[in-house]
Amino acid sequence: MSNSRYSEDWQAIATAVKEQARWRCAKCDRQCLRPDDDITGLTKSERTKITLTVHHHNRMPEDNRAENLIALCTTCHLACHTRQQSNIPPGQLSFEF
Repeated sequence: MSNSRYSEDWQAIATAVKEQARWRCAKCDRQCLRPDDDITGLTKSERTKITLTVHHHNRMPEDNRAENLIALCTTCHLACHTRQQSNIPPGQLSFEF
């Protein structure tokens, strides 16, 4: 059994949220990378800025109700965790590339 607070189907849930958002940040409207986009020539920093993530409004990763989830670019997602109390310290957020 995993110690993760995220459900086993989290990747599928997150992908569905991102697809529904048309791979755009709900806060700043930045167009983010889709899974099949060519990232040749992009630095890690450039990729990070245009990576779409999914944020839990109530900071509870176990709560995957649609109204609790929002697609945010990395910058906006980190701002949420920096400005407000969070269940995960900003330095421990992980992003897949």
